[in-house]
Amino acid sequence: MAWYQYFLLIALIITLRYFIIAGILFLIYYKWLRKRISYRKIQLRFPKNADYRREIVYSIITVVIFSLVTVLFLFTPLRNSTQLYSQDAKYGIVWYIASFPLMFIVHDAYFYWTHRLMHHPAIFRIFHLMHHRSTNPSPWAALAFHPLEAVVEAGIFPVLLMVMPLTTGHFTVFFIIMLVYNVYGHLGWEIYPRSFSRHWLGRWINTSVNHNQHHQFFKGNYGLYFLWWDRWMGTIRDDYETGFEAVHERGPHQAAEQRSA
Repeated sequence: MAWYQYFLLIALIITLRYFIIAGILFLIYYKWLRKRISYRKIQLRFPKNADYRREIVYSIITVVIFSLVTVLFLFTPLRNSTQLYSQDAKYGIVWYIASFPLMFIVHDAYFYWTHRLMHHPAIFRIFHLMHHRSTNPSPWAALAFHPLEAVVEAGIFPVLLMVMPLTTGHFTVFFIIMLVYNVYGHLGWEIYPRSFSRHWLGRWINTSVNHNQHHQFFKGNYGLYFLWWDRWMGTIRDDYETGFEAVHERGPHQAAEQRSA
């Protein structure tokens, strides 16, 4: 196939994943269960339809950029500079399995530091402000980046290709899990249990409340999958644990009082 045919195929696959994963969670939480669980929403108000449309439009632009970067590194001579391999047994089954968690560890570090960099006042408005227009994000905001930020986010693909021997199967799983967790981070509801944020394991795992606070207050909570960089670097918000528990403790009456306040 020609490069543009690969581009169209990849763009179609990413688009379908985005609309299926974000769409299913949007229908469940924002349509079917909205009245029954609205009191548990992290931010009680709901985005406007214009917010959903903006998030979808910019997510489609991101899909185009992601697809172009994929084609560039898989179907041009640049592929020869990568460590991509096609034989699953080439590096052994131990590496094949171990490389999956390692990919997410590398991605989390990449995301944390590029994310913090994009919050620098000198470049924030150019790269990252568009994503932060979703101060009360919905699942559709998962890929809603300014084109320049989309290029930065897509950068994890060549980074992984260059530093680790990986197969296309690794990336298939990686990008599905990445999208699922990104949609969860922008969901607007918390699915982890009440004690999770203080649990010995849970305190190192990123949550929807954690990332929602980042969108609401613009400062702190820069991680993607994990919270170790935020905790090590002192950038986790002081009100994270109390905010996490407050969402779980809130009942219908308290929600009504907060809405009317």
